Amino acid sequence: MPTWPTALSDANWRARHTTLWFVVRRMGRLVISLAVLVTLTFAMIHLIPGDPVRAALGPRAPQSVVDVRKHQLYLDRPLPQQYAHYVKGVVTGDLGTSIVSNLPVSQVIGDRLPNTAQLVGISFLVIMAVAVPFGVLGAVVTREGRLARSSELVFVSGTSVLAMIPEFVLGVALVYVFAVTLGWLPVAGRSGPESFVLPVAALSIGSIAALARIVRVEMLRVLDEDYMRTARSKRLPARLIYIRHALPNMLTATLTIGGLVLAGLTGGTILVETVFAWPGLGTTVVQSVVQEDYSLAQAVLLLLGFAVLIINLVVDLTLGLLDPRSTIKEA
Repeated sequence: MPTWPTALSDANWRARHTTLWFVVRRMGRLVISLAVLVTLTFAMIHLIPGDPVRAALGPRAPQSVVDVRKHQLYLDRPLPQQYAHYVKGVVTGDLGTSIVSNLPVSQVIGDRLPNTAQLVGISFLVIMAVAVPFGVLGAVVTREGRLARSSELVFVSGTSVLAMIPEFVLGVALVYVFAVTLGWLPVAGRSGPESFVLPVAALSIGSIAALARIVRVEMLRVLDEDYMRTARSKRLPARLIYIRHALPNMLTATLTIGGLVLAGLTGGTILVETVFAWPGLGTTVVQSVVQEDYSLAQAVLLLLGFAVLIINLVVDLTLGLLDPRSTIKEA
């Protein structure tokens, strides 16, 4: 029989091997997803009918000028050469030139990216800061409160309605009430701290309702565990029961869903920015599609897709570190 040190060493080696294999699998999925994303964004400019260069230069532009512009943008080469050139540009960080403005795409994105990052970051912090306590409170009240049934009905019904409202519809309603009718906040644009209120609310309210429902379900599950009954039997203060024993055991699921919420915000900001004329990537991609500036649209969609993939990767790796059992299941 193996000695105890040998057995422990074998167990540690297996644990490290499982974790390493988990990370390798996740990185492999990321590489494959990036390859698919790059291919789809490249195909976009060729699948949409019309001539983007002609549309950008106008119908009266001489054909010779159009041909020169196509040559500059590498659009007159065979598709395999165009694809190889596009992939090389993505790898080296050269995202091309805007067809409409003739500015480097990286410069346009660099000017707009901070605005989108701030909007998404503030919205995510608001969602987590409100949804987690609200969901925990909903679980405690609906399970142990005096009006448990009526509280559960109000919580579930209210969060269901808010979670189903599309973000752009909510944004239009918020503009009409608080900007147009009451005049409390700016209608659109970014002019100061007050201009963040309505876009953040439009991005946050639905996600708060959806995440609070999930937190409530997880909290109810944790409250029914045997160790929670043991903690109650010891007559510990409610504050210790909920904070020390319940919260840590429901944060894993909350972290996973929170990562999905952040990824959703990255994509959902496109419509919300359009409603509020927010000078970010969402407005940029909509304007570039309308103006048929497909090189700029390609780059923005590629960046947003890359951000979503990275967020999902970070969530998976963090979940694997916090809950090693998830890595064992996939080994």
